[in-house]
Amino acid sequence: MLIKISENDFQQVFDIMENSFPTDEYRPFYEQKDLFLKKEYSVYGLKNKENNSLMGFIALWEFDDFLYIEHFAVSPYFRNKGLGEKILSELKSISDKTLCLEVEPPKNDISVRRINFYKRNGFFLNEYPYIQPAISKGKSPVTLMIMTSDKKISEEEFLKIKDTLYKKVYHIFES
Repeated sequence: MLIKISENDFQQVFDIMENSFPTDEYRPFYEQKDLFLKKEYSVYGLKNKENNSLMGFIALWEFDDFLYIEHFAVSPYFRNKGLGEKILSELKSISDKTLCLEVEPPKNDISVRRINFYKRNGFFLNEYPYIQPAISKGKSPVTLMIMTSDKKISEEEFLKIKDTLYKKVYHIFES
């Protein structure tokens, strides 16, 4: 069952994050941990019943019109066991808002597999140009694409999502 993760379990979240994302796609430890202080930000996860270790997590920003999945990863020890699908399914059952997330463009086997995973789970790839701003000082911007649950979005909807992410997540005030 998906549970809300507290700041006390942050080290496990960060360990999985470090193993799952390029360094330009997550903040340094204390900046990432400080997000727990923001009311729009939450982390949910699945824990191993045997030893209470975190098997996977999904980090969300909740806005008026959508939920932004900033990070979503399963521990390397538990991958390819259906946990990612389970996490997404449970998230969809507790929120009726559109879900959106960023993915790398389909340029290699890994990015294509990731996009196909999300498509199998009800997401649509939106073909609008998008760059994730530098997530922190010393990090680089990343060319990504936006996927949304339930349907492809119009350019107007895309620009609204992009504007919200740039202002509220990345603190960029011109998009």
